[in-house]
Amino acid sequence: MKNISAIRGGSGNVIEPKVGTRPQDNLYLAVNSEWIEKTKIPEDRSRMASFDGIDVSVEKHLMQDLADFASGKKEIPDVPNLDEAVKLYKLACDFDKRNREGADPIKDDLAILDGIKDFSDYNLNAPALSTFASIPFGFDVSPDMKNTKVNALYFAGPGTYLPDTTTYQTPDAPKLLDILQKQSVKLLTMAGIDQAKAEKYAEDAIKFDAKLSKIVKSTEEWADYPATYNPMKIADFEAKFYQFKIAYYLKEAIGEEPERIIVEEPRYLDHINEIINEENFDEIKGWMIVNFINAAAPALSQEFREAAFPFSQALNGQPKLTSGEKQAYQFANSDFSEVVGVYYGKTYFGEDAKKDVEEMIHHMLDVYKDRLQNNSWLSEATKEKAIVKVNALELKIGYPDKIEEVYNRLKVVPANEGGSLYSNERAFGIVEQKYNLEQLHKEVDRTVWAMPGNLVNACYDPQRNDLTFPAAILQAPFYDLKQDRATNYGGIGTVIAHEVSHAFDNNGAQFDEIGNMKNWWTDEDYAEFKKRTQAEIDLFDGIEYGPVTLNGKQIVSENIADQGGLTAAVEAAKNENEDLKKLFENFARIWANKQLTESIKSQTAVDVHAPGPLRANVQTQCQDDFYKAFDVKPEDGMWLDPDKRVYIW
Repeated sequence: MKNISAIRGGSGNVIEPKVGTRPQDNLYLAVNSEWIEKTKIPEDRSRMASFDGIDVSVEKHLMQDLADFASGKKEIPDVPNLDEAVKLYKLACDFDKRNREGADPIKDDLAILDGIKDFSDYNLNAPALSTFASIPFGFDVSPDMKNTKVNALYFAGPGTYLPDTTTYQTPDAPKLLDILQKQSVKLLTMAGIDQAKAEKYAEDAIKFDAKLSKIVKSTEEWADYPATYNPMKIADFEAKFYQFKIAYYLKEAIGEEPERIIVEEPRYLDHINEIINEENFDEIKGWMIVNFINAAAPALSQEFREAAFPFSQALNGQPKLTSGEKQAYQFANSDFSEVVGVYYGKTYFGEDAKKDVEEMIHHMLDVYKDRLQNNSWLSEATKEKAIVKVNALELKIGYPDKIEEVYNRLKVVPANEGGSLYSNERAFGIVEQKYNLEQLHKEVDRTVWAMPGNLVNACYDPQRNDLTFPAAILQAPFYDLKQDRATNYGGIGTVIAHEVSHAFDNNGAQFDEIGNMKNWWTDEDYAEFKKRTQAEIDLFDGIEYGPVTLNGKQIVSENIADQGGLTAAVEAAKNENEDLKKLFENFARIWANKQLTESIKSQTAVDVHAPGPLRANVQTQCQDDFYKAFDVKPEDGMWLDPDKRVYIW
């Protein structure tokens, strides 16, 4: 009898190409082996996947456009704030200036951090420091999960140096931290800090990070979205802090002490006095300075960029540093993401494609509603609520009609007026922080987009109950007007239904049709849903993928969405008598992936998605129609015993 751990994902090693593989043995390798053999990972990337292939093309077009705008070869089109993005691009491209300045742009800020005398001084200056440096906690304004018409203030701890708290238990951890420590010392001495002092700062930073790693949430814990909702009265929250003057900080940095606050990391708050105290002052200071220099270095000279590369290289395996020109594009694209996305959508996204995709989305929604109505394990009461939720979904396709207000406030100070790349990045951070805090007493703007138009991705937002499909993903292999319908169903059809399924994954299922966290299930239905969710966890848990072993709990929400997405796409294609072989083949094609070992380790530590090759094969193994389409037998590699197949949506 087959062992389930040996057959989940098909026979053979999905990382190693094998041309001539039968789809009955390994669908992913049958479709993608030739692609894997021929594909080369660019030297400034750590992987190439179907998503990345499109991203490379999008990046190439936009880099050329920005270069042409900057040189005057092309007139800057009438897209709000695109001229500011071009100004920033020009500033970032000026490596003569950046190299000439060296560490000069950061010296004042570094001197402020270096000059913090003691814990009392830190307490007094923390609000001002938080505008340009890391402090060991953060505040953010987002919709209140239980009343999404209004915003609320959220509190969380900081990130760690390694990708996840679990990474600290791996054999790679000491080596990675040593690379970061040495890199930080080099950067600090390049910036004018004395060698002995730089070594002490770096040593203290690593010590403080080790303390954080034992308390902050892991990726698996963050994957439980509703567990981040822990409202507290402000008095109770402030009473948690013994030595740090949190009330003073709130008044100075936030502008007020709100009546309540939502704590995303209760364990971190419970241990806050073990982290922020007078005894730890040297470590806090070292941690802030090391964070600062590593974050600032990419905006400085080429020498600083190169000195800040080893840690990133060790984490991801990327052979070479990104070119200066590409980095300049990335700065402009990051800071003006929605602006660049609107330009991309208006320039490269056709109306015919948008109309066709809209029709497909509505068709997939109809299929989804039919599947819910005919569901065999839901009661009528829960079905009715689920269909109400689908009917209430807001669609965001291509790019937004209006650009968010914050971009009007990002004004680039050019070189001839004393601006540097670092000074502009610093100013932008302050503007964005202030804009976010301003939302605290404003109604939630449901028209805001979660993704820019040039991002190769899609998403569902449970607090807005909306679906976003940026223009960039609406192209081959996901979608093409010239592709047959079955192939499009295997690509964008599964993506559409995947995002709809997030409304009914282990997180989304706890939010209603207007995005409020609310139980709309009967007890019996939710118990059955949790049982099926556990089956999805077990399906992926423990599968080996190259150097890593998958954590089924960490990736369950995305796996539920994959399961529902593929099932609905298959149903849609069957309704139109489409060729299911083409659908399954393109579903495997969109997950084509070639990745460096270091990148696999880092990505799987923090990603809530399963690796692409396993998304393709394991979900396909749970589709009864796959076995019929390809005549898969029990002796074949893709066979999964019927009682091991998972069915949810």
